[in-house]
Amino acid sequence: MAELPRLAAEAFTPAGVIRWSLTGGKHAQGYPQLTLNVSGSVQLMCQRCLTPFEFGVESNSILVLAQDEAGADELEEALDDDSLEVIAGSLQFNVANLIEDEALLALPVSPRHDVCPGKTAEKPEAQVEKAASPFSVLKDWKR
Repeated sequence: MAELPRLAAEAFTPAGVIRWSLTGGKHAQGYPQLTLNVSGSVQLMCQRCLTPFEFGVESNSILVLAQDEAGADELEEALDDDSLEVIAGSLQFNVANLIEDEALLALPVSPRHDVCPGKTAEKPEAQVEKAASPFSVLKDWKR
């Protein structure tokens, strides 16, 4: 994580390990492609209870390489496959930025525990149903 400053800035602590693998190959239609797998764990701050928790990062992406940005747009339209991402390649490719981008995209917009420490697993809908309706008094008064 220390080598991924944008990801470390999103985390509660910069401690954590991100594992990755990058494999080159060819798409079925002959275009160069990369298969990127990113996994690990990041300490995030829960937005409900404001305590840190460990979030598991897991991302698998297939990246088809185009010659430039204009070619990437054309290739994306031609392939018309949502499971692929088309990016512009270059002779000098920053793999660390690519890994960091994938890890950042795997983070939740609003990180939070499934069940915060010290809380029960009660759903908010159940809490609303328990509250008495302000109109129930009027219903009884009408009788």
